[in-house]
Amino acid sequence: MPVNLSGRSFLKLLDFTPDEIRYLIRLSKQFKNLKLSGTPHKYLEGKNIVLLFEKTSTRTRCSFEVAGYDLGMGVTYLDPGSSQMGKKESIEDTARVLGRMYDGIEYRGFSQELVEELAANAGVPVWNGLTDEFHPTQMIADMLTVEENFPTGIKGLKFVFMGDARNNVANSLMVVCSKLGLHFVACGPEDRMPEEDLVATCRELCEESGGSVTLTPSVEEACTGAHVIYTDIWVSMGEPAELWAERIKLLSPYQVNAEAMALAADDAIFLHCLPSFHDLKTTIGAEIYEKFGLPEMEVTDEVFEGPRSRVFDEAENRMHSIKAIMYATLR
Repeated sequence: MPVNLSGRSFLKLLDFTPDEIRYLIRLSKQFKNLKLSGTPHKYLEGKNIVLLFEKTSTRTRCSFEVAGYDLGMGVTYLDPGSSQMGKKESIEDTARVLGRMYDGIEYRGFSQELVEELAANAGVPVWNGLTDEFHPTQMIADMLTVEENFPTGIKGLKFVFMGDARNNVANSLMVVCSKLGLHFVACGPEDRMPEEDLVATCRELCEESGGSVTLTPSVEEACTGAHVIYTDIWVSMGEPAELWAERIKLLSPYQVNAEAMALAADDAIFLHCLPSFHDLKTTIGAEIYEKFGLPEMEVTDEVFEGPRSRVFDEAENRMHSIKAIMYATLR
């Protein structure tokens, strides 16, 4: 049966079947080919979208804006100070107003409940650009990147997330791997593992897909034979800066370094959703070095800049995958 996502919101991958996820990955590839060949594709000309950002971003904002323009749409960006949402106007009322003016709404912020409420009241597709629980648009880009590097098929690959395995990216990676039949490994301290209910849900999904979910504090167990090693920053956006000392102590053993990559398969790749603290060229990176003497955090510069790193392919693929998601839900 053909996949039809028209009119659907894109809030979390638990809402989508494996076939629907694979369709979005294929569609992302098609849009990437169109972009790289310079072929115009203003398939949604005349439509308008609004981007609601409670958390700032480089990749998410630019991906949605360029994807919208490439598809021929008008794009409005509202930063945290440009909307009355949640202050003078309820989420429900904001959704009903914007839904009458726009054909689609992107939300990037804190609460998964908020983006779900927007979708319940807007009457138009709503896309989750990131919440504290999930980051679904990133997952389509990530799986596109993995497929580009393992063209014979991604089912059965060993996919390792290193570090804070309770964050939104790790949650979403566990879901997408479970849906598509990859062997997901969360490697980190026991008190930063994914919530038990989500782990149980993903293990049920694995019974159908042939994948698996493993939680381990052992870097050696996790990285041996891995095809993909993935990490994220140790303190997520919106979390207090006071957490740095605790997280550095807790997560330093899970830094992705040459030793970890040496355990992986010969054709293994490194991924990171960015931004990354792999050197001292950022304000935060310099501050952490001054305070803790740590020149690199979640990944070493050697790995980040090394031949196995695909982080900038992955970043570019955000644009192509977001284009696919918007086209599929708005056409």
